[in-house]
Amino acid sequence: MPAGGGVHSIMRFLGLGLADTVPDANTIWTFREALTRARICGKPAVEALFERFDAALAAAGFLAMSGQIIDASIIAAPKQRNTEGEKRDIKEGRIPPEWAKKPARLRQKDRDARWTVKYTKAKPSEEGMPRVDLAVPAFGYKNHLGIDRRHRLIRRWTVTDAARHDGALLPELIDRNNTAGDVWADTAYRSKANEKFLADRLLRSQIHRKKPKGKPMPRRTARANARKSAVRSAVEHVFARQKGPMGLFIRTIGIARARTKIGLANLTYNMQRLLWLTGQAAPA
Repeated sequence: MPAGGGVHSIMRFLGLGLADTVPDANTIWTFREALTRARICGKPAVEALFERFDAALAAAGFLAMSGQIIDASIIAAPKQRNTEGEKRDIKEGRIPPEWAKKPARLRQKDRDARWTVKYTKAKPSEEGMPRVDLAVPAFGYKNHLGIDRRHRLIRRWTVTDAARHDGALLPELIDRNNTAGDVWADTAYRSKANEKFLADRLLRSQIHRKKPKGKPMPRRTARANARKSAVRSAVEHVFARQKGPMGLFIRTIGIARARTKIGLANLTYNMQRLLWLTGQAAPA
């Protein structure tokens, strides 16, 4: 909940009183289904709603400023227990024959979510010895974000399956309305294509540099990456907020519903962040 206002701020925003009834789970599900199907000006309704709120942020003085930070995070979904043949059919865009015979089973299968491997950086031991990084399998979708450095508000977003490479989405996440030209991101976004994309648009790349293959990281590069990390880490707080207090998890089937769920989470984050920012600006 937003700092300073909590539940009462949300109730005021929704026009609810203490004695009012609130929608049950079925009502919310029906609304979300309608929102998933709806389109506004040719685009998914949740995207149009997000853009309207972003325009309201700008009108309130919260312009995208000081550069932008790009990153992505896996949003988990219930794991699918499929055979190797079923996995192969799904990857190739086919419905497994056994599923086609059982419509009820097919409706419960998410054919859009994907498995991927997430690597966790192991910290050195107390004796200073390096440890092996852990590879953790994950299933679900990815929330790709672009936030502005000044206000840490989400300005651009898109949703893919969890296996999609982060760097390929950078062009979709760049906010041309940001008042500064710096773009921060981790090494997953470092490529010749992305560097050219930024340079062609007069944007300054603050993307982490990769360690040379088979060689130690040059000290100068390591220091530059550390400076970039101090800025880039702000986006991790957005994901921590969504996965922690907001409890973001995909329980629906298919990427269309996942996009609505994640889009609403991004919109809600911005609403809560706006409450916090206006609270900070209010006189004591």
